[in-house]
This record gives sequence, C-alpha cells and structure tokens, in this order.
Amino acid sequence: MGQTNSRSEPQKVSTTGCPIPHESTAQPVDNLEKPAKCPIDHDPSPKLAQCPIDHQGVNPLNQMPIISQAPARNQAVHLPTTRTESSIPRDQSTKWEYPSPQQFYNALVRKGWETPEEHVETMVEIHNFLNEEAWEEVRKWERRHDSAEDLQLARFKGRPGEISPKARLWMFAGWLLPSRFNTEPPFDRHDWIVRRQKTSEEVRYVIDYYSAPPEPDGSPVFSLDVRPALDSFGSLKDRIAVATEEVWANLRDNDNKMPPSSHTH
Repeated sequence: MGQTNSRSEPQKVSTTGCPIPHESTAQPVDNLEKPAKCPIDHDPSPKLAQCPIDHQGVNPLNQMPIISQAPARNQAVHLPTTRTESSIPRDQSTKWEYPSPQQFYNALVRKGWETPEEHVETMVEIHNFLNEEAWEEVRKWERRHDSAEDLQLARFKGRPGEISPKARLWMFAGWLLPSRFNTEPPFDRHDWIVRRQKTSEEVRYVIDYYSAPPEPDGSPVFSLDVRPALDSFGSLKDRIAVATEEVWANLRDNDNKMPPSSHTH
C-alpha cells in the first residue's frame, strides 16, 4: 500500500482515494505563507482521545476526553463507532487507539470542515495508515540503539503552523531548483516523544507530512519525513551517521550502474 525511499528525504506513501485536499501554494522562503493545515483540529483543548497523530494538544498526563460518538446534527450517513487499536505502545500494558469514523467526523464538523460523510471511513483508514508508517520510520531510527522492540510513544503534539528548519531547507531547495525538489510546504507537522523503556530516556521526533504527485492511476501519495530532533548530541550523531551511510550507498549504486570499461587491443 505504500512506498518508501531514503530517510534523508521524505518517505513517500501511496494511498487509494484520499478525499482530503492538501493543496497549498509555495512562496519564496522570505515570503512564506502558512501551509495548508490538516483538517483535524490542533487547538489546545483536546477533542480526540488516544490517537498518536491526534492533532490536538496533549496534557502532561495524556488524559484526553473522548469526543462524542453520537451522530452530528443533520448527519445523513451512519458511521461506525468502533475504534481501532494501533500497533503503537502507550506504556507497558496498553497501545494507543485511533478515533472511530464517527469521532473523526465529529471532529471535522467541530472544526467547520465540509466533509462528504461517505468518505469519512476512507479518511480514517488513511489517517491510521500514515500513523503506522510514521511509527515504523521511528523504529528504524531506534534500531540503531537496539531500542525499537521496547519503544513507547509517551506523548505527542500537533504543530501545523510551525515549519521545521529542515522543511524550510527543502522549500528553499525547491525554490532554487523546482524541477528537482518539491516546492510545497508540508501540510502538517507533529512532534512525537518516544521513551526507550530500558533506559527511560525520552527522544523527540519531528514528522513533516507532505503531499506528493499522484500515482499514474490517480491515487494520492503522501510523503513522511521522520527524524530525531536535534535536541541532543546523540540525535545529531544519528542524523550525521544516517546521512553519511546514504551518501555512500548512493555512490555504490551509481558505480554499479556504470558500464564496464572497454579496452582496445
């Protein structure tokens, strides 16, 4: 269902039929407008409970009230109220849960988005799929520390109005070389705080969400740029090590693609 490329560039994830509009207009870096936001609210008052890409503020205890499962006013289509458990550990005994389609729709209605009710279940599937892909990218980084198997997502925060330094760098590259790099800003950003259970160390990860060119069949594609924030020397060392490994891997790939030398006798 998805595609993955280098971690130094956004990971491309292909989906089937997302109704969420993520279009935005890129501007030169010195005249940036705010990027298009994810339709789920990021206001400080929490509305969706127990979702790792919850799009709301999270209090220190992660005690988030559950948004109503009741149908919204004038809702014409029945939406399921069953919530799906993610693969993402919350602590030693529980995992985070995703919002039900009804909760997801109620959040959109509260935000003021006009959402076709018949597309909500597909939107939830895509939302959950992107969460799982983001978590797998985090675990790839954590395998460098042998901590991927006991890793926990301690807390998280949506920051849609804040463009990360790396996203600004990609946008600047797109402004200079639009044929080589994407010129659109990320449509969303999240910070995930993960806990390494063996050491109790907490590490912040930054996730930028991009819209990418669709597949030939019209299926939408999203790109995830997941990396540890530069909050510590350890995270800086990981970023440098991964970037160096990928440069060498690309050089080896290019060498393998070169035709053998020809000699005339």
